[in-house]
Amino acid sequence: MESRISVKQFYEAEGVGDWRVVGSDGACAFFPTGSLASAARFVHAISALPGVEDHRPDIDVRRDGVTVHFITATANYMGMSTRDVELARQISAAARQLGLAADPSAVQSYLVIPGATDPATVMPFWRAALGYVPRPDSPDEDLVDPHDRGPGFWFERMEKPRPDGGGAIHFVVWVPYEQAQARIAAALAAGGRMVRDEFAPSWWTLADPAGNEVDIATTSGRD
Repeated sequence: MESRISVKQFYEAEGVGDWRVVGSDGACAFFPTGSLASAARFVHAISALPGVEDHRPDIDVRRDGVTVHFITATANYMGMSTRDVELARQISAAARQLGLAADPSAVQSYLVIPGATDPATVMPFWRAALGYVPRPDSPDEDLVDPHDRGPGFWFERMEKPRPDGGGAIHFVVWVPYEQAQARIAAALAAGGRMVRDEFAPSWWTLADPAGNEVDIATTSGRD
């Protein structure tokens, strides 16, 4: 039986060095493969793991490799658990047997944040337009893709509307903590500016020359 654990506890567990926890996607790892056949063998190995049908990971096969992610989801919880630790260890072991090595620098996920003075009035629109459903542990704030294909939507309450009376929308890019500073430096060098960093290392908010914002976010400091 699994027990809920924090992100910090997940990282402290042995055998999870291939994995990074990125936002609402939970534990994620990317394994470069040299061919589609190699990727297929890896996916087959994952499918043969004991108990995998009870805690199925999401698997994305692309031309350059295989991305695997999973999270424990119940009626009122979405987060890490001891079951995630065990699955991470098993998948990493299967990868090693096939000669595959993870590349944590390639891991990231996205979150879209619509802002409104009354989020409850705009959530039904986005739920209908996207075909999304409320996130089990935060149904009044978050919508998620029931098929785990698209990014999550988190609805932020604005203290006041923009001067034109409208709302606002910005993006969050979740990256492993060790990748955050390089990503920030690259965005600043490309013409961006720092909007706020008082919430670092949880997130830094940057803006492009037109004022569009993006958070470079990590799970560090969120326990």
